[in-house]
Amino acid sequence: MTVAVDTTLSVRDLQVRFATPRGPLDAVRGVSFDLRPGEVLGLVGESGSGKSVTLRALLRLHRPPTQVSGEVRWNGQNLLALPEARLRDVRGGQIGMIFQEPMTALNPVLTVGEQIGENLREHARLTGRAARERAAELLELVGIPAPAARLRDYPHQFSGGMRQRAMIAIALASQPRVLLADEPTTALDVTIQDQILRLLLRLRDQMGMSLILVTHDLGVVAQTCDRVAVMYAGKLVETAPVLDLFRSPKHAYTLGLLRSLPEGGDRRVPLQPIPGAPPNLLALGDACPFVPRCTYATLKCQVGEPPLEEVAPGRFSACVHHAELPRPEVRA
Repeated sequence: MTVAVDTTLSVRDLQVRFATPRGPLDAVRGVSFDLRPGEVLGLVGESGSGKSVTLRALLRLHRPPTQVSGEVRWNGQNLLALPEARLRDVRGGQIGMIFQEPMTALNPVLTVGEQIGENLREHARLTGRAARERAAELLELVGIPAPAARLRDYPHQFSGGMRQRAMIAIALASQPRVLLADEPTTALDVTIQDQILRLLLRLRDQMGMSLILVTHDLGVVAQTCDRVAVMYAGKLVETAPVLDLFRSPKHAYTLGLLRSLPEGGDRRVPLQPIPGAPPNLLALGDACPFVPRCTYATLKCQVGEPPLEEVAPGRFSACVHHAELPRPEVRA
């Protein structure tokens, strides 16, 4: 995969290995992708596929003995090789992150204003009254009413949707060029979820940011993303523009995800879940890891793990049967 000319963030051969009592576990295995200016890239897959681990690895948030290797190119430098002091200027400053589960990500003993102020002091060099005024502006920007008064509140005094908005305000405090969002709508009701997604898109347009959105919800992907990267067993198995992927998936796993979605309208059609369970990453063989769950698997799929290759302009797949797959609406 060559680096696109108009690339904001370029990831090459990213690998993350955890030490476990049963031996090393490769949670991310050779992931490569590019993020373009102003783009929303969706990173999707089942739980355990490596999405959140990948996102945290981009900012080197994993600590030893976890091993992270590869390249994350940003402004001509590899973030995985930067000294910690220089990486701190990028992490939370030029690249912001919205963490999963805001009730646990936010510090329960600090007010929301204090937590926004930490980012403002570190990256915007604002203190005192200037920091308080900017923090109130950020809460107003993300749609929290009476922002100056709410700065004195603690996270438990906010609703789930407001805590998520506060997390977004913290991530935006330094006006980052890239925002990493790790399932920002998990556990929120559909109304608040829609508000958060619309807010992220509006802020993307206002601030000119690029956004990587980790989710397992393909409805969110259809509503929000420009391009999609599908993960399975720690690897990317397909990348495509969002409309192309929904109309004609090029990997059997992607097809399975799309077929498992409920249909709209009055027709009552049984869901088609993907059979089986995700593979054990401690016991991966040499074949395609989706083979035990795949209805299209043949002997060709057993001869080594297929690489991610370009199968059409702008489309990449790691499936040997990519050209034979039916469209999602065609029932097997």
